[in-house]
Amino acid sequence: MEDSRVETAVGYEIRQPRSEREFAQALALRHEVFCVEQGVPSNEERDGRDRSGLHLIAVQGDEIVATCRLVFVGATVQFSRLAVKRSARRRGIASALLRATDAQSRARGARRIVLHAQTYARALYDQAGYTPAGYEFVEAGIEHIAMEKRL
Repeated sequence: MEDSRVETAVGYEIRQPRSEREFAQALALRHEVFCVEQGVPSNEERDGRDRSGLHLIAVQGDEIVATCRLVFVGATVQFSRLAVKRSARRRGIASALLRATDAQSRARGARRIVLHAQTYARALYDQAGYTPAGYEFVEAGIEHIAMEKRL
């Protein structure tokens, strides 16, 4: 795991996991948000791309309160698995992760970020500069819309 701090904000730090323990905690948070809260089947949440992706986490004290994953394919980044702990929501952490994603993507030469946004969270991505790139569809039983952002 790389030790690359991305952004520090009041009350939390955004960076890559520094250990296997932190990586496992990020996966556990995703399970809590997607599988327990939203009912996504575990086999759909864990898609086999975690080891090839770049993970960002938001750490508050010694607790991981948010995570996301970036998978690089040429000049395109697939952003996915944004999960924020219920008690940490509505504090700007997801927006900070999106800013960190932009920075990490640009630093690695990416020119575009694509994602599947849950439609209830579309405003978050709109505010971060993403635009719709298709129609709404259902994935893992949840309505989504494909979106993208040019860097």
